[in-house]
Amino acid sequence: MDLKPRGYDKVVELIKKGVTVPNPFSLDIGDDVDVARIAGKDVTLHPGCRIHGAGTVISPGVELGVEAPVTLDGCRLGQGVELKGGYFKDSVFLEKAKMGSGAQVREGCLLEEEANGAHCVGLKQTILFPFVTLGSLINFCDCFIAGGVNRGNHSEVGSSYIHFNFTPDGDKATASLFGDVPRGVMLDQPPIFLGGQGGAVGPVRVGFGTVIAAGSILRRDIHEDGKLVAADLPPDFVRDRHPFKYGGLTRTVRNNVVFLANLAALEEWYKKVRRPFFARQEMGELVYEGAMEVLALAKEERLKRLQVMGEKVPGADPGSREFRERCVELRRLFTTAFELPDGQTFLTAFRAATVDVDVGYIETVQGLAPDISAVGVKWLKRIVETLCAKADALLPTMDLFADKR
Repeated sequence: MDLKPRGYDKVVELIKKGVTVPNPFSLDIGDDVDVARIAGKDVTLHPGCRIHGAGTVISPGVELGVEAPVTLDGCRLGQGVELKGGYFKDSVFLEKAKMGSGAQVREGCLLEEEANGAHCVGLKQTILFPFVTLGSLINFCDCFIAGGVNRGNHSEVGSSYIHFNFTPDGDKATASLFGDVPRGVMLDQPPIFLGGQGGAVGPVRVGFGTVIAAGSILRRDIHEDGKLVAADLPPDFVRDRHPFKYGGLTRTVRNNVVFLANLAALEEWYKKVRRPFFARQEMGELVYEGAMEVLALAKEERLKRLQVMGEKVPGADPGSREFRERCVELRRLFTTAFELPDGQTFLTAFRAATVDVDVGYIETVQGLAPDISAVGVKWLKRIVETLCAKADALLPTMDLFADKR
């Protein structure tokens, strides 16, 4: 009887590379895993870990399974990432990101530097900017959140928080923006606080510096920054339900367009600003490729959900008919290459200010002079505004951005 475990030869190869494996016979490494994409320096794989997926990348300093077994499938891990226990699939974790045990991180997630979660956190199609912290017992799918400047001053999602991303009519065109990309990338914005034992009914948009009181269920947008919000339904709220009415369709479409435009701005930021920082690190280019794949997947997910909803809208009024008839064109707007603001003024100033190759991404961005940061914010905002204006022109009856005129 041959008791040699699957992946035994790969485990031996990893140990020879310098990977710490306390119990080699407890690891399960799939046939599709390329050990050349796993670094040896300071990598620890604790007992019970399962590693699968041809796209898997493990950078130096990664530790898996210190609290409970980890299943890793197709994820790309930057330097110093710690996944303490749980299931992680087709997602990207940048330098020093951490997740506690019991996590379920499904496809399409991007956790940037030092983003972290405690135990029993569920994520899918979610982007966390640097330092964002999630408490325990959280379901936070289809979200983007930014804000904060370091591990002591960061956006936080309280324990037992839920992002409600599925409507009674079966739609998931519900992605929510907590903060935004143009200002968030500069890592200088006041943090957002989503109080525990609460939730948000997507799609919502929330400004930086906003505090949502514990126990609140947020059902509306908070566009202004720095607000304190306590929200709930009035007692004994009962009225007739009208399925597939889509009474808030304009707001739903608007928020989806804004989310997609922010994703486009983030793609440009990664391509033109972040990429050189990845190139400096071992496995960095592979992690960068994974991040770009996640952003493309995020865009596709949002467009798919928007189109599915468009096909269900009854078209009882001119605006809903217009959306139903043109949702395919709206998809084309975000998938067809065309010229966006190039940000050359900012990029020239940024490169001149970042000649020291020993300084990392976080330190570089936070070390920019305020006037340079302001130019960068303006560039990314112009990308968002350009795409929103094109969507607005495509759906004139809906008048998506009437409040901006």
